[in-house]
Formats: sequence, C-alpha cells, structure tokens
Amino acid sequence: MEALRAWRASNLLGFAASRVVTAASAARSLRLRLRCCSAAATTNQKQLPLPQDRRRRSASTSTSDRDSIRAIRLKKVEELRGKGYEPYAYKWDRTHTTKELQEEYTHLENGEICEEAAVSIAGRIVARRAFGKLVFMTVRDDTGTIQLYCEKDNLTEDQFEQLKAFIDIGDIIGASGSIKKTEKGELSLYMKNFEILTKSLLPLPDKYHGLTDVDKRYRQRYVDMIANPEVAEIFRTRAKVVSEIRKTMESFGFIEVETPVLQGAAGGAEARPFITYHNSLQRDLYLRIATELHLKRMLVRLQFSVQVGGLERVYEIGRIFRNEGISTRHNPEFTTIEMYEAYSDYESMMNMAEEIVVRCAMATHGKLKVAYLGTEISLERPWRRETMHSLVKEATGIDFNIFGHDVESAKIAARGLPGIKMGSSKSTSLQSCSSVGHVLNEVFETFVESTLVQPTFVLDYPVEISPLAKPHRSYAGLTERFELFICGREIGNAFSELTDPIDQRSRFENQIKQHNAKRAARAKVKSTEDQGDEDDCSYEVCLDEDFLTSLEYGMPPASGMGLGIDRLVMLLTNSASIRDVIAFPVLKIQQ
Repeated sequence: MEALRAWRASNLLGFAASRVVTAASAARSLRLRLRCCSAAATTNQKQLPLPQDRRRRSASTSTSDRDSIRAIRLKKVEELRGKGYEPYAYKWDRTHTTKELQEEYTHLENGEICEEAAVSIAGRIVARRAFGKLVFMTVRDDTGTIQLYCEKDNLTEDQFEQLKAFIDIGDIIGASGSIKKTEKGELSLYMKNFEILTKSLLPLPDKYHGLTDVDKRYRQRYVDMIANPEVAEIFRTRAKVVSEIRKTMESFGFIEVETPVLQGAAGGAEARPFITYHNSLQRDLYLRIATELHLKRMLVRLQFSVQVGGLERVYEIGRIFRNEGISTRHNPEFTTIEMYEAYSDYESMMNMAEEIVVRCAMATHGKLKVAYLGTEISLERPWRRETMHSLVKEATGIDFNIFGHDVESAKIAARGLPGIKMGSSKSTSLQSCSSVGHVLNEVFETFVESTLVQPTFVLDYPVEISPLAKPHRSYAGLTERFELFICGREIGNAFSELTDPIDQRSRFENQIKQHNAKRAARAKVKSTEDQGDEDDCSYEVCLDEDFLTSLEYGMPPASGMGLGIDRLVMLLTNSASIRDVIAFPVLKIQQ
C-alpha cells in the first residue's frame, strides 16, 4: 500500500515516550474525544514525502524495551480510563470488511472522494505514520488491509493530537467515514470517527524482519498470524480440507460417529501411548493411539439394528495421541480420519482415498497438479499401484520371496546393502527383526519410501507387520493391505479387515511376543542413539479382550482406512513441517 511503501518504522519506544510527554503536558487543556468528526472533505490534499531520517526498529525487541513499551502503554490505558473512555470495547458495528471495500470502490478515480459513502470497518493497526497535517494508518482484518486517511484540517487541534498520542501499532480500532482514492491511487477510508476497541500492550514484531524465529512462531502462533498473514491462510485451507472430507464421506452414505479418547487399552496400532490415571475409578487409562478398534465395534453393533439404512458405513475425524518422537513429520497429537465400510475390500478404499484427495485438491486449488517444495505433484487418477515386494526388488535387486521363512538369510542380504551401517539405528532395528516380513519392511522404509514422490499405493504387506488385516486371498504370508505414499510420506493406511476372531487373537498374541522380544533386545543395547527413539519398545502391549469378544458376535466383511489429515494439509499448503499446519504443536520446554 502507498502508506506501507512510504513508511519506515520509527523507534517505537522513543516515539511512544515522546507522545506520552506531549499528551501529559496537554492534558490540562485538552478534552479527550476518541470519535473524530470531519467537516468538509478536501480533495486536493497531496501526501507529503516520508522523512529520510526515520530509523528502523531492530529485528527483535529486547526484554527491557518490551517492558518499557508495556509500561508506557499501560499508562495510556490509565489515562483513557481516567478521562472516561474504555480501551477494551464490547462491540463495534461494521458495514464492510477491507476486502469488500477494496472490491466495491475500485472504480474510483485518483483523487476522487465518495462523500455519499458511509462505511465502517474494524481491524488491527499494522502501520502508521504521522507528519505535517496528515496521519496515515493501515488497518488489517482477516480479509486484507486498507489505508486510513486522516487530515488535520478536518479535525480540531485536540482531536488530531489525541489521534497521534494514543494510537499505537498493534491496537485494534473501529473507524468510520467515507471513501477516498488518493492522488497516487491508494483506496482509503476517509476517517471521520474512530474508537479504540482493544489497546495493545506489547509491540508487534518488526515490520521489515517479521517474526522469523521459527520456535517462537510455533510457541506464539497468535503473534505469528499477526506478523505473517499467510499463516492464517494455511488454517483456512485446513478448514476447507476437513469440510471437503466430511462432504465426501456424507456423499457416499457414511455416518460420522465419536469414540472414546480415554481408553482402557491402547490398541489399533503399535505405538507408545500416553498414560493417565483416573482417580474415581482408581485405574490407568490411555489416550487413544488409533480410533480403529472402537469403530470396528461400532460396525459389529450396528449389525444388530435391522432395516436401518446407511449404518454399515461409519467414520470419525479426531485427534490421535502417541508418546513418540517429534519431527517435521511427527507430532505427539495429530488428526486423522478413519472409515469403515461393510461388505467391501481394500480395493474400495483405494478408490475412496483417490476420491478424498482429489476432491480436497479441487476445493483448495481448483486443479489436480500442485507444487510441493519445488516438485509438481500430479493427483490425476488413476494412481500407481505396486506391491511392496516389487518396489523393494526394483530399488535393491533383492527378491525377498526367495527367503521363505529364512530370516537370517534375509538379514544378511539386507546388511549388504549400502545405507545400513553396522552399529546404526537401522542396523539395530534390522538385528531385532523376528521375521522375513519385518526385514522386508525395514528395507522398504530405508530404500523405497522416500522415492515415492508421486501418488503410489503400496500393496500386499507381510502378515507379520499387519495384525489387523485379512490374509491375502491369492498369496500366502501376505495381507490385503495398502499404504498410500505422496512426496515420500505415508498419507493413508488401509486393509480388508480381519474378521476371524480366532485368527485375530492369534495375531495379537504373536504381536505381543514380537514386541516383548524387541523390547528385550533394545534393553540390551541402551545406546544413546536409541533413547527417545519413536520405535522404542519400553511400553507394554496387552490384549484388548473386549474387542476380541465383539468379533465373536460376528463382524461383516469390511474394509477400513485411516488418512492423516495433517500430512494432506501439508501437501495442499506446500508446508515443509507438520508444525506449520497444526495451530499449537507440542514443543520442548524453553530453557
């Protein structure tokens, strides 16, 4: 904007202090009015050039400066209240947003004023400059910005000085008046009245450097969204994605349900849970690590309701909690959608995954080719479908089918691959593998996963790492399971659901044995590298007897899928870190 281009931030502390002195000396003779009423409009007033000796604010405000500024602004609050004005208003009636004004009056000619317009806006002051007989301020709301144009000739001396003395950058104000386009073409609200709606006590980040401290951006997201308006756009996109997912599910006849966050057993995935204690019940409870098992219970129970349409398809959008590592891809709490459909298999879920992602892309971008960190991603259907075995063979030359159940030979072959160094965490994980399927998965994660940039369904996972998936109907030792990868990241996980209660119990028991063996192996190593590893096995895994009982009542053939909403939003907002798309991510304690 014209005012923003011209303005250079003055030293906030010096400026604010000088204004307080001016206000204090004039307080005996001036009567405070926060509503400025303009007389006749002047159309030929030209804006003055910006003085060249204005100093920039430093990139970061020191603690002592912050405290001084806060003390000055608190004094202004006291002065306002002492004169009968409340600096924290109850409401403000506005007629337009800044974007609406920009669109409605874009036709005005340079220098033209629309006196018949009576408009009112509200927003935060993000820039101001005062010189001569003019004060320019820039107001931002959640749709954009507009300039406020205030002339001394249209105000009393008292009003003009009050405007300059009591308004600071960061304040939220309401302003009303007519519309003017300046001689240089800047659409402005020609201010006639204003009120302080919220008096800001702390200074905003430096205009030129912004809030660049990444850690501070995540800790103080409220400041981040003030300093970096594009951040708010990420969360608008996130809201669109969640809304579009719901619309998609409803269009296919799915019913949204809710399942417990606090659970008696942590199931549905292999992950370290958060544990809490319920005082009244005198028992440990777990924050859920997946919604899967309760959604399946829902599918079982709904079968008792006869002649009720639509109850064979259920889904839940909710938070998941895992007490594991933090990275650009992982946050201890994250959002997923899990869905289950009776009388379908994992082929149905592949189609559903494509449908959801494609609809979300169209809703947010209007096209199926999106840029992610410099790479163009094509979401046009159909997406690539390959088995895990074929992808590993393509990347390493090793055909794991030849090993049968010979896990030691599989380990030897894997250790010969470049990238798996002796003594590394990967080597340790490989050594603790209890089956060929586990070795295959380790090799896949090391050599294949990061190469799957374009949308790819990886099919037919080993049974040893898929305890909840149905055995493959054509290939022994495999399951009807897929994971969806985009940009080298897992976006979704799905399978034809295991409905045989005896097989399910056996799988769970084997999973517990494998977990305990891995736990013992890790306990022997106790290397520094392993501490805090997200694959740490120090937690206990128990059978969920209630879920197994529900299966014995009979669960219909079904398919299910979980999609990571955070990672999908990362893709559609070109965000490098999961913390960019979670409003308040979990962070380390500041030292």
